Amino acid sequence: MLFVDRADAGRQLGETLVARLPQLRDQRPIVLGIPRGGVIIGREVARALAAPLDVIVARKLGAPGHEELGIGAIAPDGTRVLDDDIVAALAVTDAYIDKITRRERAEMERRMQRFRGDRPSPSLAGRAVILADDGLATGVTARAALAAVRRARPQALVFAAPVCSRDGCDTLTADGCVVVCVEMPADFRGVGEWYVDFEQVSDETVVEVLRQAAAPVD
Repeated sequence: MLFVDRADAGRQLGETLVARLPQLRDQRPIVLGIPRGGVIIGREVARALAAPLDVIVARKLGAPGHEELGIGAIAPDGTRVLDDDIVAALAVTDAYIDKITRRERAEMERRMQRFRGDRPSPSLAGRAVILADDGLATGVTARAALAAVRRARPQALVFAAPVCSRDGCDTLTADGCVVVCVEMPADFRGVGEWYVDFEQVSDETVVEVLRQAAAPVD
């Protein structure tokens, strides 16, 4: 299956969530999109669940010379998750990890200010929290975001994405998270290959989607 774009993928994901986990609607659900693409996905999921939409910023820590390969990730509350196997295989030094962590933390804080402004963080305790992204590859960024949310003591915690790799799904499931995907292809090669339109989402688009989600309904 190819998704037309993130809006199409998000609508299909919302339908899948409602079908598989109908109890979410009774658990005061809130959807947190992982920027940037996950906010577009999250908007559609929030509509399907009649839930509010907010954002959680997590940042991948890229490998030396191959930043598309994640050796770990960070989340806003100071959470840092490392893939020990990749770190060992690449002989990544502590100095490099500290350096990339500082750089990505600065970018994470910039994005949080850009996306959230002065709005207070929502209360997550005792409610169903759905983390939405446009795809799941290794799962390292999702693990950091999930660890941060778990500290807020939600009643239920779900990671949802239109397309997921088997390895990524297994990683999150091993951490005790419920994972919902529309597609889990055996020949997963990359998230973008499962979209007809996978253009980069701008900061401005994320801000506008969140602004509209926060606006009162007439």
